[in-house]
Parts: sequence; C-alpha cells; structure tokens
Amino acid sequence: MTVTYTNRVADARLGTFSQLLLQWKGSIYKLLYSEFLIFISLYFTISLIYRLILSESQRLMFEKLALYCNSYAELIPVSFVLGFYVALVVSRWWAQYESIPWPDRIMNLVSCNVDGEDEYGRLLRRTLMRYSNLVSVLILRSVSTAVYKRFPSMEHVVR
Repeated sequence: MTVTYTNRVADARLGTFSQLLLQWKGSIYKLLYSEFLIFISLYFTISLIYRLILSESQRLMFEKLALYCNSYAELIPVSFVLGFYVALVVSRWWAQYESIPWPDRIMNLVSCNVDGEDEYGRLLRRTLMRYSNLVSVLILRSVSTAVYKRFPSMEHVVR
C-alpha cells in the first residue's frame, strides 16, 4: 500500500523531513531492518570468532582470504554499476513522463482528420476533444491526488 506524504510536506516546517524519515508507516527502515539485523549478527559472529577463537596462524589465513575476496570486489567499479542503475531509473522516469496523456497530440489528430469548416465539423471536433479530456480526467483521478482533490466525485467532473 502506498503511503502519501503530500499533506505533511505541503506545510513543511523545520524538522518535518526528519520526522518523515523516522515515521514507521511506509518507512524504508521497516523494509530493511530484518536484513540489517541478519547482517549485524553475522558480522559480530565472525568478529567474535576472529578475535576470541582463532589462533594466530588461522587469523593470518583469514586475513589472506579477506584480501583475496577484496581483490575480486574491486574488479567491477562501483561507479560503473551506479551508472547502469541511474540509467535505469532515468529511463523508467522518462517512460512514465511519456505515458502521460497530453491532449495536444489527440487534438492535432482530430483537427487533421475531422473534415469540415462548417458548424457540424466544429461541433464534432469540440465534442471529440471534450470526450478526450473527460477520459484523461477519469484516468488521472485514479492516479493523482491533486486531480482527485479537484474532482472528488462524478458530480464535480460534470460541473
């Protein structure tokens, strides 16, 4: 379920964004705390084994193993991986932007393909564009909170 923060951000004061970070409902911390606890428990287990149980020769062998694993971690640079991630995020954002139904494209198609310079042609073009705008409003009502606040019911759409 999506949690909206628009009302809290709209009248933001000092510390509002810090409070939003600490809010539990819909929090990123809620998503990651179990994995964080697993990581911390494994880290402390390995650290305690290294410090208390292993002998000096076993510690040297463990350090060699750690350096060997670290050499493979440096083969793929982090900036290279982040570049792919940023490209993916930007392409998704651009695809969402392009999927917004702008009335300009439909208006150009209607004006080019509906013939007639008389009253009937003008009325037909206007009616088609009104239906197009109605469909856009009905779709955007289910997606955007701003549009839903402007048109909360079908009566508001008709007026």
